[in-house]
Amino acid sequence: MKVCDLSAAVASIPSGSHVALSGFAITRCTMAFAREVIRQGLRGLTLSQCVGAMDGDLLVGAGVADHLIYGGGSLDRFGRLACINRRIEDGSLKVEEYSSLSMVFRYQAAAMGLPFIPIRSLRGSDILERLAETAPADHAEIIDPFTGEDCLVLRPLAPDVAVVQVQIADAEGNAWIYGPRWDNGEQVRAAKRAIVITERLVPSEIIRQQPEQTVIPGFRVSHVVQLPFSAHPASVYRAYDYDADEIRRYAEAAKTPAGLRAYLEEYVYGVRDHWEYLAHIGGAQRLNRLTADPVLGY
Repeated sequence: MKVCDLSAAVASIPSGSHVALSGFAITRCTMAFAREVIRQGLRGLTLSQCVGAMDGDLLVGAGVADHLIYGGGSLDRFGRLACINRRIEDGSLKVEEYSSLSMVFRYQAAAMGLPFIPIRSLRGSDILERLAETAPADHAEIIDPFTGEDCLVLRPLAPDVAVVQVQIADAEGNAWIYGPRWDNGEQVRAAKRAIVITERLVPSEIIRQQPEQTVIPGFRVSHVVQLPFSAHPASVYRAYDYDADEIRRYAEAAKTPAGLRAYLEEYVYGVRDHWEYLAHIGGAQRLNRLTADPVLGY
């Protein structure tokens, strides 16, 4: 049986694993997952994301992750990824920063079982110059056998587990993602397995009615967690909008180590689980204000 609670899904991830996250800035972030990872005390994680987001920033700030592979990122209009930037500046976080496109290429190479994948877009960029220092073993030059020209190639990126926040899934893990999908499909195909965290769990008969909607096939999924508002305070299209006040609260707290510690004590360690977290931030009255309009999606 793949359906389980969040605690069991997180417990399946050993410390030291490479975890790919589905979030993008403040949208479809795996926030409940991140809080549970911190509570369970995982350490030494490698995180990868096409665009760095709030979930990754929280995990890095809490000391869970020591290695980050990403395409830059932010809290959108709410500011920088302060925890990530602080640990880059103090040298305590190993960082490989790519373009978003090259992150997708690396996932795609792993998904296709390729030994490497060629790319043109990094040529002549500061990104490539920096990668020569931070990740020299993950890119190389080869000779194109057809033209004889030099060709830049990237090593595949294969996470141990992809954790994906979705709107709808069935008990087998067949999942629909409404709105932008970013690199989530490539992440799942590249990873050894996936954990799906869904807002709604539906019968498989519903999924079969529109098979073209299935972004994540169940055979790639090891755990399915139904958890409403599990991306809060980030948004999930067609489910709920982002919580601006809570994101501002986090952004302000994350500016300093002391502020972050206080935030973790209140919103992570100070609550037993996701349900206590939702009650703490205002419960149904607050969440109802965020619930999406069924027509507009926000």
